[in-house]
Amino acid sequence: GASGRIILRSDDRAVLFEVQSRRVIGELTAPKIKNVVWSPDGSKVALLCKYGVVIANRQLEQLCSISDTVRIKSGAWDVSPSGGTNSNLFVYTTLHHVKYCLPTGDTGTIRTLDNPIYATRVVKDSLFCLDREARSRVISIDTTEARFKLALANKKYGQVMHMVKHSRLCGRAIVAYLQSKGFPEVALHFVRDPQTRFRLALACGNIEAAMESAFSLEQQQGADGKSRDVWGELGSEALRQGNHQVVEMSYQRKKDFDRLSFLYMLTGDNEKLRKMLKISNMRNDIMGRYHNALLLGDAAERVAVLEASGNLPLAYISANLHGLDDAAERIKVAIETQEGSVEGLLEKVPVGTKKGGRLLQPPTPIIRASNWPTHEIKKTTLEDLSAADAGDEYEEEAPAAAPADTRAADGAAAWDDDFGMDDGGAGIGGDDDFDLGDDDMGWGDDLDGLGDIGGDDVTSDQVDDMAAFNEISSDVGFQMPPAGRPAAACWVANSSHAADHMAAGGASSAMQLLHRQIATSDFSKLKGPMLGCYLGSTVSLPGVPGSGSMIVPLMRNDAAAHPGNDSLPRTSLTMKSLVTGVRMGYKYFQTGKFNEAKNSFTEVLSQIPLTVSENRNQANEMKEMVSICREYITAIRIKEAITAAGGDPVRSTELSAYFTHCNLQPVHLLLALRSAMGTAFKHKNFIVAASFARRLLELPDMRSERNADLRMKATKVLQRSEQMARNEHTLNYKENAAFSIDCKDLVPVYTGEESVRCSYSGSVYKGTAMKGQVDVTDGFSTVGVETIGLVTGK
Repeated sequence: GASGRIILRSDDRAVLFEVQSRRVIGELTAPKIKNVVWSPDGSKVALLCKYGVVIANRQLEQLCSISDTVRIKSGAWDVSPSGGTNSNLFVYTTLHHVKYCLPTGDTGTIRTLDNPIYATRVVKDSLFCLDREARSRVISIDTTEARFKLALANKKYGQVMHMVKHSRLCGRAIVAYLQSKGFPEVALHFVRDPQTRFRLALACGNIEAAMESAFSLEQQQGADGKSRDVWGELGSEALRQGNHQVVEMSYQRKKDFDRLSFLYMLTGDNEKLRKMLKISNMRNDIMGRYHNALLLGDAAERVAVLEASGNLPLAYISANLHGLDDAAERIKVAIETQEGSVEGLLEKVPVGTKKGGRLLQPPTPIIRASNWPTHEIKKTTLEDLSAADAGDEYEEEAPAAAPADTRAADGAAAWDDDFGMDDGGAGIGGDDDFDLGDDDMGWGDDLDGLGDIGGDDVTSDQVDDMAAFNEISSDVGFQMPPAGRPAAACWVANSSHAADHMAAGGASSAMQLLHRQIATSDFSKLKGPMLGCYLGSTVSLPGVPGSGSMIVPLMRNDAAAHPGNDSLPRTSLTMKSLVTGVRMGYKYFQTGKFNEAKNSFTEVLSQIPLTVSENRNQANEMKEMVSICREYITAIRIKEAITAAGGDPVRSTELSAYFTHCNLQPVHLLLALRSAMGTAFKHKNFIVAASFARRLLELPDMRSERNADLRMKATKVLQRSEQMARNEHTLNYKENAAFSIDCKDLVPVYTGEESVRCSYSGSVYKGTAMKGQVDVTDGFSTVGVETIGLVTGK
């Protein structure tokens, strides 16, 4: 493909290696490679394997791969100067066939062979090759099918329509191919069988063509039998498009009276619905009469149908409920004549209750037009080209090669450069094809426009006959507007925040994000906030009577205008709710309700990962809240441990000391220092008691008059402790050393000691015993996992 690169092969793959930089450009899987053939322009390469062909680009990125049950003998790229197949059509041979392969992955068989051959060159419909005796031959091939598929894949619709008109393209294989590629309208131009045309017309939504085929099938098959199924399928497609006129005709020809009545009711055509009532009466169809009477809302007709069918009690009840007194009296006489009685009949109908009888009236159609409103569109490119007479000036260029199966004397003289292949070696293996492709690309990409250098018979002023068709772009004609994306899909695509994914209903992706960002492993604690995000992102609006509610997404970035595909959901958790939770925790802590305070801070910790910040300041505040919640939860756990260790003076004094090193609010730190000072002085640990007294006296709140008594007590404790100047016990506490508190064992972790940390809450644990365990502070993150940390915005 380019100078300075070579392809290396192994048993199961090929590697593109750049010699100068000594690096691998690309590699792909290709087992048992026999030969490599480069396209004339160097843009593609075909790797011939033992039982398959792999086509790749110049970077050795795979475009397609095909397999065969017979060994591949040889292959060559098409070098035709016109037709658009140059470097896009690869022809290869097997033991008994000549086949083709396109970069799109389409394959096919061109012709059969009596004896094996080895392809060297392909020009239009001529295959230059060598037989097993190393004699040059030229074989005629028909590449119409390959050129048709290539033009269709490249959206060269002009060339496609010309080939449809002037080539012998037929057969079920081509029709099936066009349907699979989404071009049934192309097959309509050359298919003549009414049944096949009918299927194709339905596939492309062409109601007019489907009607023509349906009439033809009806003439062939008669009014009964399969023709009714054809009209039923046509009616279904017409109903899908809202073409009620065709639906009506289809139902009439199929004699589907029930659907026809329902259609008239939907379109509000009461006149025709009354005709259907008369038809059902003429056909003695009791159920049909009753259904049409229901659809018309004709109570008198319903009573008459019930009376005619012998259901006199029902007829009497219906006549009474609808106020038809004359009919009720007449039916009463008929019942009594048959030795019956009407007493108690009306009592069986609980009128006025939910289970009682109700007036049945058909809904009133809002739109009474015959057909749905449609948008007038331009003709498609294929329809425009089929209407134009574009094929008269086109003539197939006669191949310059000799007739089929001629020997080398005249045919090979047209391209003398191929005799250079025999100089390199008399073999007919894959190396010859590789050398040919490499010689074409000796000067790099600058020779791409020259095509094949051996084409002496192609003059410089030759014109591509298909150029006029190729200039037609693929965007000619009507283009359907792109379908809008649902709000949930936009939310997932626009954000990496777990709350946005959860609001879109993506619980799995939300949990994956939380696991990757903050190492969440136990989602039971986050169930409430996650469900809140999902339920709070939409609002349900009631619709018109008889219809369901409408789900409307709520967006947080639609203040100025609708954000379109950039929309983001509005979540139920906000910064205000977090601040409220923290303040409630402060209030409970201040009043000594430690369990309630712990629950408040824990709830805030579980809400923060599912709260979206609006700006950088809020993001910083949220991260600060995580630290606040951690410190207060740790302080409350220490307070609980102090109560549990009341009989142990050493442990209670140590815990009181650790309590004062939690990062609390000044008013709360005052309470912690007062408690620690009292505990240390009580247990005669005067050194730490003096330390706590000094820290207490240094607090700004101690200067107020409300703390005058506490200031006096702290002064006395300090004086007494300085006099005694000893600790009764040896404590695991160094006042002047920096340390963190182990959130599980509640012991100090000094700087330099081995420890692990939670990536979300920041809790520290001494040693590595807690690595891989759930954090004690937040209850859902894994300790010791290094992650990106808390994500606060989209």
